[in-house]
Amino acid sequence: MTQHDFRASRRRALAQLSAAGLATASPWALRAAQAQTKMTIGVIYVGPKDDFGYNQAQAAAAAEVKKLPGIKVVEEENVPETTAVQKTMTGMIVQDGAKLLFPTSFGYFDPHMLALAAKYPDVRFSHCGGMWTEGKHPKNTGSFFGYIDECQYLNGVIAGHMSKSKKLGFVAAKPIPQVLRNINAFTMGARSVDPKITCTVIFTGEWSMAVKEAEATNSLADQGADVFTMHVDGPKVIVETAAKRGKMVCGYHASQAKLAPNAYLTGAEWNWLTAYKTIIEAAQAGKPHPNFLRGGLKEGYVKMSAYGPMVPEAAKTAADGIKAKMIAGSFDIFTGGLKDNKGAVVIPAGKVLKQTDLELEKMNYLVEGVVGSI
Repeated sequence: MTQHDFRASRRRALAQLSAAGLATASPWALRAAQAQTKMTIGVIYVGPKDDFGYNQAQAAAAAEVKKLPGIKVVEEENVPETTAVQKTMTGMIVQDGAKLLFPTSFGYFDPHMLALAAKYPDVRFSHCGGMWTEGKHPKNTGSFFGYIDECQYLNGVIAGHMSKSKKLGFVAAKPIPQVLRNINAFTMGARSVDPKITCTVIFTGEWSMAVKEAEATNSLADQGADVFTMHVDGPKVIVETAAKRGKMVCGYHASQAKLAPNAYLTGAEWNWLTAYKTIIEAAQAGKPHPNFLRGGLKEGYVKMSAYGPMVPEAAKTAADGIKAKMIAGSFDIFTGGLKDNKGAVVIPAGKVLKQTDLELEKMNYLVEGVVGSI
């Protein structure tokens, strides 16, 4: 029996014991139990909750949700993006009585979450990612995501101030639009400080592959990169490897400061509690399910890690000034005249892409200053 099967069997046993107990309970006890009923929420993670990355950022929000009144949270980690997640969601619905599920990983959406949503129309499903489309997907499903490229731009500003070699390193999983958007924003932030700066990217091809991440980090260090950032599920290996090589790091997903306190400059973090609370409050109030939630620094969907002690005041002032403009809505990352790293203009002069512009959701290029190819 696998660990997943054991957890599912345990849920079934607990549900049967609970049902037997209620069957013999007095009417008064039943009314008391019903009065104390909490809304059960399920959260599913593709990796460990303490990965210093994507899953930890979701788990941090879930930990805060547990403190909310009238809420019970059930969780399961290390659930693959296969039919295993359908079994997990079914268990949470049938055995635990979950009425709202947060399947947090990209690959959970189609076909897995959609299959369960059709089977259980009275259950709400909120997926982390950009997949939900009005008129195409069920009303009891939805998606939430954040404009974390704003934070990666600020990471780049700090990196631009700190780099001595004028060479930055970016370890990325796959060249999908969201990843490209982060690579580009980081590079553009750094080049706003010094246009001579370049950023070399290595794609590992996997969201989580420690060996490839270590190899990529060492390769970039060998090529002269002295400040690193990343877009993989768990940045731990990259942060620790870069620090061992005497390099500096800007984090991603969650804070990795305690992994390398003498190398960690700042980081781009998720603040998923904002989206979680919006979705939960709608469910508790019986309001329509929020199908499409997006936000950046202004809305509190993303945030920056605290600055490390080595970051000078000039760098902090520069980054904080741009951050204030982002929050005020007076700063746009992707503006007219932007070229890709092959010299072609990808955003015409005079055009500005706002965060809500669908063109950004389809980004398929690397900007000028990025060394690498898709």
